[in-house]
Amino acid sequence: MLTSSILGMFSSDIGIDLGTANTLVFVKGKGIVFSEPSIVAVDKTTGKVFAVGEEAKAMVGKTPETIEVVRPLKDGVIADFEITQEMIRHFIKKIHKNMMLSNIFKPRPRVIIGVPSGITTVEKRAVIDAAKQAGARSVYLIAEPMAAAIGAGLPIQAPGGNMIVDIGGGTSEIAVISLSGMVLSTSIRIAGDEINSAIIQYLKRQHHLLIGEQTAEKIKVQLASVYPTEKDNEEMEIRGRDMTGMPKSITINGREIREAIEDVVVNIVNAVRSALERTPPELAADIVERGIVLAGGGSLIYGLDLRLKEETKLPVYYCDDPLTAVARGIGKALNDLELIKRVSFR
Repeated sequence: MLTSSILGMFSSDIGIDLGTANTLVFVKGKGIVFSEPSIVAVDKTTGKVFAVGEEAKAMVGKTPETIEVVRPLKDGVIADFEITQEMIRHFIKKIHKNMMLSNIFKPRPRVIIGVPSGITTVEKRAVIDAAKQAGARSVYLIAEPMAAAIGAGLPIQAPGGNMIVDIGGGTSEIAVISLSGMVLSTSIRIAGDEINSAIIQYLKRQHHLLIGEQTAEKIKVQLASVYPTEKDNEEMEIRGRDMTGMPKSITINGREIREAIEDVVVNIVNAVRSALERTPPELAADIVERGIVLAGGGSLIYGLDLRLKEETKLPVYYCDDPLTAVARGIGKALNDLELIKRVSFR
């Protein structure tokens, strides 16, 4: 059910970084064609999709009662199968918007989708079914930390330890990779969304101010840090409503936000430390030399590299363009069928 344009060009292959916060789509031969929020607006009276992506995100907190804005993925996996299917179909249509989807075009595309390493069998099946319903001929699932490692250019096929920490919106993924396999992996459902929630709860508790997710995201980007830096003294005016429902405005600083998100950060740091403690000695020696690589949008929170370096006593550095590491890794896998077979699970 895909366009003839996709079938004739780029060998029909598509890679999808199906994230809780954002979905990135990679088309073979063209690269990342777009990145949009994983958000869908649904007409509650008819059940039909009203808007997807950026258009739906703009509606958050501003819709009438007849329209509901939902995030069909929770903690990196499908929470609403039908809406996720519609979202995938929408994104595929957007790639070739001048063509109509049709099942008469053969072959249908091969699709690779990045998923959390801790995904369950039921969740795997939901992802595969959603992609096939949207038109895929065959579906390969690749663990997000593996895809991130490939996108970061790590020598995953060599006999040596490579540690990747991929922090997204719904999950934080930690893996040690050697010989194209994950020697160990940890997936915790604590990441960027939990940081936003911690900010919302802190302002509610300490300042009796109610804010929405988009405001929390802005605060995170502008003020949040996980290590004492100059960010502590930066200030930001926040508008919301108080507990009585009246509009209210306050000024907060970076130090407050660092304290607000500390519990979430500690959980992520502890997951990294736990993974290091479980790493075989020979691979641990490689990590001491090569360090820890950070990827994912959630890893960009200010000072995370410094915090992990202090906590683990190891080198910590960011890969190029952490936001797109998973999508770029999926894109590289599209060009190598043997690599796909080695690193994917179905």
